[in-house]
Amino acid sequence: MATDKRIAMVTGANRGIGYEICRQLADGGMHVILTSRDVTKGEAAAQAIQREGKDVVFQQLDVSDESSVNAAVAFVRAEYGRLDVLVNNAAVYLDEGMSLFDVDMATVRMTMDINFYGVLNMCRAFVPMMRENGYGRVVNVSSESGQVNHLDVSTPSYAISKTALNAMTQVIAHEVRRNPDIKVNAMCPGWVRTDMGGMNADRSVEEGAVTAIWLATLPNNGPSGGFFRDRRVIEW
Repeated sequence: MATDKRIAMVTGANRGIGYEICRQLADGGMHVILTSRDVTKGEAAAQAIQREGKDVVFQQLDVSDESSVNAAVAFVRAEYGRLDVLVNNAAVYLDEGMSLFDVDMATVRMTMDINFYGVLNMCRAFVPMMRENGYGRVVNVSSESGQVNHLDVSTPSYAISKTALNAMTQVIAHEVRRNPDIKVNAMCPGWVRTDMGGMNADRSVEEGAVTAIWLATLPNNGPSGGFFRDRRVIEW
């Protein structure tokens, strides 16, 4: 499918912040690939945005499954030949209020598989494509829980996974430093009213998506290798 629009992919986007990022990117004129592990939920989410007259399609994707990631790469290459924007939003939050000594290792591994290795899978799959085409914006949805100076030990495996994600963001930004039109950044959406954040959170999904949209649409003189909240640099 030939298009002059920017092509964006958002992971874990059948609800919450991911869904809102898809909606806002499409509203800004991008062709958006909404992805989700669950086909039924993902298709329903894409159709809801389509009914608003926006340019969104669905692609099934499990970021922790390399064969699923490879299928997404094949889909993008066949349909568009490029990916301009990658928003790594998919994440799990499974150990709130637990001690690292009590949470079972299966939960720790699942958290790392999705929150860290899943993002690594996606970046290894799509950043080389961005290099081929000479343009790219990678947005890693992280959390202040992973800030080393303010580590949230009440969610141990989640916090560790986000600290690792922040480190990965800097490494990948360094890897592509000779490609000035590729920007790789992490962001914290804040405490957002979603299934993960809960209904007592102080931000709407619209507010939570603002920094991701900003990073996804950075000009070529924009930052790379940073960690942001409310479009401002925050501590790692």
